[in-house]
Amino acid sequence: MPEGDRVWRERGLRSAVLAGDEQAWRAWYEESFAGLDAFVRWRCAGRRDWADDIVQETWMVAVRRIRSFDPERGSFADWLRGIAANLLRNQLRKRRPTPSLNGVPKEIASLSSPSTNEGHSGDRSEQIAVALSRLPERYEAALRAKYLDQQSVAQMAEAWQETPKAIESLLSRAREAFRDEYRRLEKDG
Repeated sequence: MPEGDRVWRERGLRSAVLAGDEQAWRAWYEESFAGLDAFVRWRCAGRRDWADDIVQETWMVAVRRIRSFDPERGSFADWLRGIAANLLRNQLRKRRPTPSLNGVPKEIASLSSPSTNEGHSGDRSEQIAVALSRLPERYEAALRAKYLDQQSVAQMAEAWQETPKAIESLLSRAREAFRDEYRRLEKDG
């Protein structure tokens, strides 16, 4: 959909939602849910328990803050992804162990004995989610476009108005930054 059409349509949906039109909310929710859910699952490295919570909380924040959504600044889908990414970053910050003067913090003790449901794959997916959350936004966006949205380098170059060589370089740096962050987490863990 051309950018002007998207802005016009989303401005109309936002106005209808603000006027209390439940059908407009339902339409927006139904067209946006699958993309948001896929993005959040990817950012949570497949951790369904985390993803479900983040998706639900994202919609609650969106309902409360719909007045702040401006279609001129970006799409509704991008706005939702931004909310979700911030919520996940906040959740991951809360999960980090806090120093304790009385010995080992409870958070560290619980991390050292993973639940039987999650085991090592839970540890790995948590490390992936944390590593993704620590990447610069541009690196995360490049990895998302390539691996979640399955865009080719040529498609990314066209959409981002850059050369394919610049996109290849960006992807290389993003992958390297992800690997470095993941290894750092493995070493710290």
